[in-house]
Amino acid sequence: MATSTTTTLQSDIKSIDFADLGKKRIEWANQSMKVLQIIRKEFIKNQPLKGIRIAACLHVTAETANLAICLRDGGADVVLCASNPLSTQDDVAASLVRDHNISVFAIKGEDNDTYYNHILAALDHKPQITMDDGADLVSILHTKRTDALADVIGGTEETTTGVIRLRAMAKEGVLRYPIIAVNDADTKHLFDNRYGTGQSTIDGIVRATNFLLAGSKFVVAGYGWCGRGLASRARGQGAEVIVTEVDPTKAIEATMDGFRVMAMIDAAKLGDVFCTVTGNKNVLTKDHFEVMKDGAIISNSGHFNVEIDIPALEKMSSSKRTTRNFVDEYSLKDGRKINLLGEGRLINLAAAEGHPPSVMDMSFADQALSCEFMVKNYATLEKTVYKVPDELDKRVARLKLESMGIKIDKLTPEQEEYLAGWSEGT
Repeated sequence: MATSTTTTLQSDIKSIDFADLGKKRIEWANQSMKVLQIIRKEFIKNQPLKGIRIAACLHVTAETANLAICLRDGGADVVLCASNPLSTQDDVAASLVRDHNISVFAIKGEDNDTYYNHILAALDHKPQITMDDGADLVSILHTKRTDALADVIGGTEETTTGVIRLRAMAKEGVLRYPIIAVNDADTKHLFDNRYGTGQSTIDGIVRATNFLLAGSKFVVAGYGWCGRGLASRARGQGAEVIVTEVDPTKAIEATMDGFRVMAMIDAAKLGDVFCTVTGNKNVLTKDHFEVMKDGAIISNSGHFNVEIDIPALEKMSSSKRTTRNFVDEYSLKDGRKINLLGEGRLINLAAAEGHPPSVMDMSFADQALSCEFMVKNYATLEKTVYKVPDELDKRVARLKLESMGIKIDKLTPEQEEYLAGWSEGT
């Protein structure tokens, strides 16, 4: 590891010289993270994480920085590494190290070896709590670094892909400690996945390409919460949106939401822009590349870059060149060109800044409260995947409404009795 910092704090970042800009970016994000501000004040007072070592494998952004600061102020000893090689904001990493005394192992554009070395460095911290986004840290902990498992009491997981992996581990009986699926909280996936992914993915695609979406055919692969948000925002930009799905219920929903729905092999012939948000592998393959238009733009906003079969695209191509930042043009042997964005990685973080802080406010409030819950309750939990407790989820929603100046009604005792009973009819 080539450490380029000038601080004595153990870290591996691009340059400490970027810290001034990162400090401003962290402060800007904090202004829109009112719920996390409230929780941070409580953490400072009550110190619920005092002495707890946390290894967090998350996107190193200004929003994540505010979560790390909140955890640290709650008494935790935090080490942060990147959950994706292209998602790190180097200035934010520098500020965390210089201004907040938090160890960071993350460099934007790091190669695969460095990426995994950074995860191993975070695990050298001997964490008691893991905080993951995609389950790479948990996977490494259960395979290559089982020596560090003894200290772990629990963890949290941020994203859909990671929850899928963790539930598979729990089902096989190999998960060694309890983990809370933050992604499954209503205040996370209904908002972060839909509104955050929808807006930030469009932002990443447009920043990378300067492509006019109005009048184009935009293909969304997958109609989960991320796909719903992306399809909605693409339509809002004036695109004709086509949705592809494998789930019949979601396909019907997309149809009734007013989108064209078809198989990907048919959509591949029509699309100008493609974006995968399925959490699965090989969603765009050789069969699809063979029928795409000349100049088609392909991208991914799922957690891993396996959704696009990049090796197949490379085999089909006679040459490859980078035409813009985060745009690789593949020239196929028949003369057509296909443009891959952000190396097939999360385009909203590769080419843009990820989700706006106001939506990450709820997600990271869920993270902080789930971490506190795990520290208090780990001894009574089984080695499986749990939802965020409903009372915590509702609390985050209430705090968010309060921060927005919105008041809602409250059930009367009579209404509560009516909803809890069965004897009162028409």
